[in-house]
Amino acid sequence: MSKHQTADFEKALEIGRPPNIKRLFPNSRALIVSGKVIDRALTAKGKAMTIAANGRNLPVIRGVLMAAQKANAAVILEIARSESTYCPTNMWNLARRTDALCNELGVTVPVAVHADHYGIKSQKDVDPARTEIPSLFDAGITSIAMDASHLPDDQNLLANIELAPLIPAWAGYETEVGEIKGKEGLSTPQEAVFLIQGLNANGLFPDWIALNNGTTHGIEATGAGIQVGLTAEIHEALAKYKMSGAQHGTSGNNSERLRRIAEKTRTTKANVATALQMIAWGVKVNEFGNAILDENGAFAKVKGQGVSDGLWADMVAYADKNGLKGGDYKKLNLPFESRMLGQVPEVRERMARAVEDFVFDLLVNVFNARDTAPLAVEAILRAKSYDLGPKAQRIEDPAAWTREKILEKGKAMGKATGPAKSFDD
Repeated sequence: MSKHQTADFEKALEIGRPPNIKRLFPNSRALIVSGKVIDRALTAKGKAMTIAANGRNLPVIRGVLMAAQKANAAVILEIARSESTYCPTNMWNLARRTDALCNELGVTVPVAVHADHYGIKSQKDVDPARTEIPSLFDAGITSIAMDASHLPDDQNLLANIELAPLIPAWAGYETEVGEIKGKEGLSTPQEAVFLIQGLNANGLFPDWIALNNGTTHGIEATGAGIQVGLTAEIHEALAKYKMSGAQHGTSGNNSERLRRIAEKTRTTKANVATALQMIAWGVKVNEFGNAILDENGAFAKVKGQGVSDGLWADMVAYADKNGLKGGDYKKLNLPFESRMLGQVPEVRERMARAVEDFVFDLLVNVFNARDTAPLAVEAILRAKSYDLGPKAQRIEDPAAWTREKILEKGKAMGKATGPAKSFDD
């Protein structure tokens, strides 16, 4: 960094870290920031989005941070509520893992720590959330996705209205409409506007909205992928609310489609999970990170890449014994992380380097996120604070969006939720 850049970084380090981060890591030199800061940086660059990488294991987190530093890009590390049940990284230790690795690696780019898909699937999830959401911010989370999209539209809105006040005003806030179910139950402009209008009337201003725009979690099986036109149409319908898009299920979509998402829509956040895990393990993938199966329908391991061949054989045996196939290989992260970290240095290094190479290419050649780190720092310095405030202001009439009016409007929506099976991360 130049002398000027160093001075800006030092100032951003002083004023840009949120209070929970300063309390947890008082002596840290990691620039962990609100998700709002990352969104503003990508918005400032224009036609750009950055990775929101699901750090399911330590080699993935390490590789993402190395790539971000190399690309001089502001990034997000995240983990979903569901992933916290089957990964060694969870919503309560992600900030600690991120901070430790940033300091170890000398990372100076801004990084947000995001609780992805904080799922509310029924009213019984609301009461525990009142305690759990504050606990996430106590543990260093700086951004959260409130995901009640499994509920009917009116209940989705009401759950957000009830729980969003638990999110600190300075933190990044993502909301979601339409469950992530591939081509089934695609989101509509009407649903998205309903959700954001109701939030706006109640003084709530999300930074991002996630859609069911044709994406799938895990391994992309059909090749249909994200519908760019639908995404652009919905983002345009929300333009006056100054929303950015969060693109879920990025793994498995080809580079050209992802470039079009960055260029043609208001997306600033692109979630990548499965591809990073597979690349770290040394599974054979195509150019856009989709795992390639052999003639027996099994994952093909590349010799000399990822985990050692012996460890991979044990992982496959465990998966076979426990009936884990395809996307369920994600459940190997928790039982095998200690084995992964117990490998010889060169194996551990190649796991992280493979992730670094893949993520660097995404950031620079696909997402257009190179050199967004200084834009994030500028946003902090301009605000003179870790709290950038909302992008939007209230333009809807609160009297038209009371609970009773929301339930009334919800009946008129007349749209049921999609197929009743698990579509968790």
